[in-house]
Amino acid sequence: MPATPPASLSKAQARRIALAAQGFLDPSHARPTMRTFMRTLERTGVLQVDSVNVLQRAHYMPLYSRMGPYDVDLVRRASETRPRRMVEYWAHVQAFMPVELWPVMRHRMARYRDGKHKWWGSVVTDELTDNLLAEITDRGAATARDLDDGLPRSKDHWGWNWSTTRRALDYMFMVGDVAIAGRNSQFEIRYDLPERVIPREYLEAPTPTEAEAHRELVLRAARSHGVATARDLADYYRMRLQPKAGLHAAQDAIDVLVDEGELVPVRVEGLKRQAYLHRDARLPRRVAARSLLSPFDPVVWERERTEALFDFFYRIEIYTPVEKRIHGYYVLPFLLGDRIVARVDLKADRRTGLLLAKAAYAEPGAPDDTAPELAEELARLAGWLGLHTVVVEPRGDLAPALSALVHAGVG
Repeated sequence: MPATPPASLSKAQARRIALAAQGFLDPSHARPTMRTFMRTLERTGVLQVDSVNVLQRAHYMPLYSRMGPYDVDLVRRASETRPRRMVEYWAHVQAFMPVELWPVMRHRMARYRDGKHKWWGSVVTDELTDNLLAEITDRGAATARDLDDGLPRSKDHWGWNWSTTRRALDYMFMVGDVAIAGRNSQFEIRYDLPERVIPREYLEAPTPTEAEAHRELVLRAARSHGVATARDLADYYRMRLQPKAGLHAAQDAIDVLVDEGELVPVRVEGLKRQAYLHRDARLPRRVAARSLLSPFDPVVWERERTEALFDFFYRIEIYTPVEKRIHGYYVLPFLLGDRIVARVDLKADRRTGLLLAKAAYAEPGAPDDTAPELAEELARLAGWLGLHTVVVEPRGDLAPALSALVHAGVG
């Protein structure tokens, strides 16, 4: 940024700042390494975890969008082997976060402990959690299925069929009594004692005050956003969902960071609320990105911000009945340059080796090279996923041109 930050930013400038902060200016590597991985994690701050696997699990995709094709074993190594670099916690929602944030989250853990009966009900008893803790201590990392005592399962919660054991483990995870050591091949969580998961330097680190914790989370959010409103900054680490650490606490931290010179108040075209620019944010002349973005990518997960900066109205339709879906089941925005120019409904058919583009739509004003660029990106994505063929189904205004290019071998 220039020595004197601008008092206002155009929408295009704010987009470029946001994309630069998210790592879309970082140089690509033919073979991304752990160093590349950690640089990318530093940019995103968190990697949201979701169980949907119609294309690729959510936490893998933002890394691909920024690094290109990479060995997904980097994720396992970073989260399950020493030195453990990241760990799952309720950081945005369920998400991987840098492991050094463990002490910062202790106040959040304490609030969940205070709200035990509100969230988990009377079925999560001290006797049950004590017994589970003793079992995990003896046997090591284990899934809820491993530990389940066979109690009747309930189908009241979105069909998840959580047993009482599973609910107790969820509570113990949220309050920090157990940590996630990894997941098995069925994506089931393996719980273990925090001292067997969290490196000692972070496990034994002093607990910051709540004000210090809020400042750290808002500062990290500001680095990842580049420029953002108070609501955006609070949402990044879901401070607004915490009863005692919502927008007010975020605004208090913002005020401190403004006084310290870390944040600079600015006005942004298209944003109705006051925005804040991180002092180290980069304002590039151009962004030459070409990436498919997961529905859980930080660039698009706050839908109001996405619409304001990119003129892109986006809603995930996974939970929408089929007959009411507009664009499809698992729709990924297509980022080209500094604009979102299209959206495509994707499915990886691993049995047949096909990457299915079930629908493809261009955004208003999409450039002429949208279809060929998307065709190349689909070919690259298919290769990363181990699929041998891209198939474009005839749905959406972009589908005919995209299908022709795919058949012609573009990409």
